[in-house]
Amino acid sequence: MIWNPQFECQNAVDRQLLQLARLKNLVETLYSRVDFYRRKLDAAGVGPRDLGSLADIAKFPFTVKDDLRDTYPYGLLACTQSEIEEVHMSSGTTGVPVVDAYTRYDVECWEEGMARTLSGAGATRHDTVQNCYGYGLFTGGLGVHYGAKRIGANIIPMSSGNTAKQLMVMRDFGSTILCSTPSYALFMAEEAREAGFDVRSMRLRSGCFGAEPWSENMRKQIEAELGIDAFDIYGLTEITGPGVAFECECKDGMHVNEDLFYPEIIDPESGRPLPDGEKGELVFTTLVKEGTPLLRYRTRDVTIISHGACACGRTTAKIHRLFGRTDDMLIIRGVNVFPSQIEHALIEIEGTDPNYLIVLDRGPAHLDEVELQVEVKKELFTDETRSLETLRDKIESVMKSKLGIQLKIKLVEPKTIERSVGKAKRVVDRRKI
Repeated sequence: MIWNPQFECQNAVDRQLLQLARLKNLVETLYSRVDFYRRKLDAAGVGPRDLGSLADIAKFPFTVKDDLRDTYPYGLLACTQSEIEEVHMSSGTTGVPVVDAYTRYDVECWEEGMARTLSGAGATRHDTVQNCYGYGLFTGGLGVHYGAKRIGANIIPMSSGNTAKQLMVMRDFGSTILCSTPSYALFMAEEAREAGFDVRSMRLRSGCFGAEPWSENMRKQIEAELGIDAFDIYGLTEITGPGVAFECECKDGMHVNEDLFYPEIIDPESGRPLPDGEKGELVFTTLVKEGTPLLRYRTRDVTIISHGACACGRTTAKIHRLFGRTDDMLIIRGVNVFPSQIEHALIEIEGTDPNYLIVLDRGPAHLDEVELQVEVKKELFTDETRSLETLRDKIESVMKSKLGIQLKIKLVEPKTIERSVGKAKRVVDRRKI
């Protein structure tokens, strides 16, 4: 279902004219109201008059996460503090948090973006949305909540945790749309099996999953175990939270809400803009944000962008499922590795569960040592030792082939690796300790 055809199906010429007008207004606002940006633009030798076309955005400097931390809490505010209706912050546990401040109009735009996101997964006012994202300073819970309210759906604000109750509510209240992290969706499926809940006999039919990297194979497993359609969604606290981009029924990339956000793909080393089809770092500019608007924010997410009409009828640009992040990329003995690459390879191996932990350490010779802990299906631990040895050798061989490095494989029993109701912790890097 397309929620807002006016903007989701807009022709390219009209969209570009709209984006340019909004981009010009943004730069003028930043230059006149935000001291940080005035200094930044002056230092770069550019100003509002230098923006004559969309391509001219490449002349302007980037904004990075440290800029947000350095200006904490309200150094990027582009309106009066009395106009702020709501504040959210990053979910990071270290360092100064990044702040996203919303005016009433910002919240309305957030609602709009999430209404489109939920509609992309087939949600209507007749659905019951079970929201397992955390409420509070984290943007996930309230983002989904606002979107569900916008489309008129019944929303169950479960937040995260208490999985037994989640399953009970899902069954008793006939939830049809599930919103959570993908790792928690699989955890719910696992708990459902053990508790004797037949999830596939419930009314649940689709889900919106995001807030952490996940693979196509993980999607297939969620769909198989829960009996639903699983849709990828994208957002980040710095920009607005969820509602930036979303999958439609075609599941062929995530549609960007281009009337609200201007996307770019750049070379992460040089900062040079890249054309459609080339993998690079995703950069966003907020086109209508009033509270804390951002110019060319480097997300550190690695993806590909494409333009053109989709079979669903939308004409907005699409970003590929994220390949990883430039700042969580692991450099192991000179080889660049993303945890998502390990997950993608691991889920293809029969006998393993989609729960793993990468432990990095320094060996006696100061060389990197990598241990990949992998949960094995319960039946294999009741089998003979030879089966486990065969599986360990297979995982080691696949990882060597896929990643180009040798990993130490440690097979562990089911539920050995700590579960999380939020973002799954996949890496423990002891090299920094």
